[in-house]
Amino acid sequence: MESYRAHVLEGASAVDLVVALYDGIIRFLHGAMDAVEQGDTDARRAAAKRALDIILHLQARLRMDVGGRPAQVLSEFYVSIFAQILQASQSASKAKFEHAIECVKTVRDAWREAARDPAANPSANHVLSENPHSELSGGAAEDASAAASWTA
Repeated sequence: MESYRAHVLEGASAVDLVVALYDGIIRFLHGAMDAVEQGDTDARRAAAKRALDIILHLQARLRMDVGGRPAQVLSEFYVSIFAQILQASQSASKAKFEHAIECVKTVRDAWREAARDPAANPSANHVLSENPHSELSGGAAEDASAAASWTA
């Protein structure tokens, strides 16, 4: 499975890679939820830390000078979701992890839409094939499309 992922990501565009990072956040948050159900504190913390590491990476890669308002919205989202994940992990709350997953999925789906836009993503049909209808709060379609033109 790892070699498949590596092969798929090898030819992925920057937007496709951002979507893959969001998928990673979601995967680790599900792992943290499983750890909560099993009462495994170490696994919960490790999974939450991996999700937080991805968020920190995404936050550090934002280019406010190029991204403008969409970059600011994403920065605020990253701060918010970081805090939510910390709270979920500290309280070992499955419900809080579920809420964080839903928030991340909403933003991930907006990135998927941007990934399908040939103007924003030259390899629009390369990796992604689903058709989500979720949006970011505010002007999500414009924000996600504009965001595709800068490093995330």
